Amino acid sequence: MTAAAARLENANPLIFQRAGERALTAVEEDETVADPIDDREIFDLIRSINDPEHPLSLEELNVVEQVRVNVDDQESTVSVEFTPTIPHCSMATLIGLSIKVKLLRSLPDRFKIDVHITPGTHASEDAVNKQLADKERVAAALENSQLLEVVNQCLSTKPV
Repeated sequence: MTAAAARLENANPLIFQRAGERALTAVEEDETVADPIDDREIFDLIRSINDPEHPLSLEELNVVEQVRVNVDDQESTVSVEFTPTIPHCSMATLIGLSIKVKLLRSLPDRFKIDVHITPGTHASEDAVNKQLADKERVAAALENSQLLEVVNQCLSTKPV
């Protein structure tokens, strides 16, 4: 085992098949037609976020799934549940923060964004959810330049 693998909490994660890309319809590409934001659109925004420990996306690790995304465009709400790969994942808050930042940067301001851990999948679920739901804590985290740099690395697109 390499020294880097010894430091990883989950050195050999399960890797899942990526969903195919969604084919856009003519109506979706028509800028003159009102197109409500849906679950798949949100999933497409977050699926390629990089895991902070592995050279894999959150989708490839099954941390995010389309079935755990709920959007109500009329009520302007987005809810995303994510599932850490292990119950004691120390990166859970960082992963949730990365998802939240991606959505804050991508969606119109009218949306209320709720990002939380899938119930029963993490030892510190309540504490992590409380942090992610607290606007002041999220804002303070994003003022930390080192933390913001890590979040931006998670959000950067990998060269193909």
